[in-house]
Amino acid sequence: MKKVVTDIPKYDLKKFKSVHREDDGMASFGYNHIEKTKTIEGFEIYSSEGLIRSIGPLKSDFYRVSITVQGSLDMQIGLDRFPNKSRTLAFTFPNQIFSKSNFSADTFGYYILFNADFLNDLIPSIKITDEFPFYSLSGTPVFQVSADELEVMIELLMKMNAELQSKKTGREKAIRMYLYLLLLEAKRSYEKQTISDESEDKPESYRLVSRFRKLVSIHYLTKRQVSDYAEMLGVSANHLNKTVKEHSGHTASEAIREMLLQEAKSLLRYTDHSVAEIAYKLDFSEPASFNRFFKSYTGETPLTFRKMNN
Repeated sequence: MKKVVTDIPKYDLKKFKSVHREDDGMASFGYNHIEKTKTIEGFEIYSSEGLIRSIGPLKSDFYRVSITVQGSLDMQIGLDRFPNKSRTLAFTFPNQIFSKSNFSADTFGYYILFNADFLNDLIPSIKITDEFPFYSLSGTPVFQVSADELEVMIELLMKMNAELQSKKTGREKAIRMYLYLLLLEAKRSYEKQTISDESEDKPESYRLVSRFRKLVSIHYLTKRQVSDYAEMLGVSANHLNKTVKEHSGHTASEAIREMLLQEAKSLLRYTDHSVAEIAYKLDFSEPASFNRFFKSYTGETPLTFRKMNN
């Protein structure tokens, strides 16, 4: 009988710190080693000092803002891979699978984590994706800003940290306002660059593939057939397969399997569920078929991957 795993690893702010911070990180910026009396519900801010250098694949139930000031790293959100270099902003929203790796030795930056309702005084949580296009499914979540724009954002970060470390009246409201202003600065840069995947100056085939990849990153656990996505996108399965293959060199089915592979890696790395439990959770008929699937894409067995990444 299948033993169904029901707790796909997804982190909230209260459980996330051990996943992204080193135990002995001595950085004093933001929430690192903050006094308990100064913490603010639904909000955290850090520098990359003390950041674990390989994160994910994993999910979170909060929003993220990442600012790479210098150096470089690789980031993957869903099926899309983004190189981060100096002056790069990156955004993720709840329930996305993401990972970071390949940090250069000189990488430095900042990141903010906040719950969906943290900005409610300024903007309802259901309006965040409308207000800030980089948090939208149709938006581009990673882009560069100019040196002047980065300077303004870092100044806002410093003001947030100063309020966080103080006990001044109205500090929580001030932090919310500074965070909103930072997101607004990012939006202005985004719009000025007209970098959306849905921009009309991009070919329809490009936009179709972009929408497909983003839909797969959301629905891959329940929708496993190319025809499912073709129906959602209003095209034939043959047309979708052909367009995806032309743009990426891989079939639409391979894109779906890649998301399943990320889910498998997340379960192996961040839970203690057995390989058999994970196989059944991902709807494989038996553990042996899951083993074959995993090894065909990674060159190693699920157990070997777990040992190497724990």
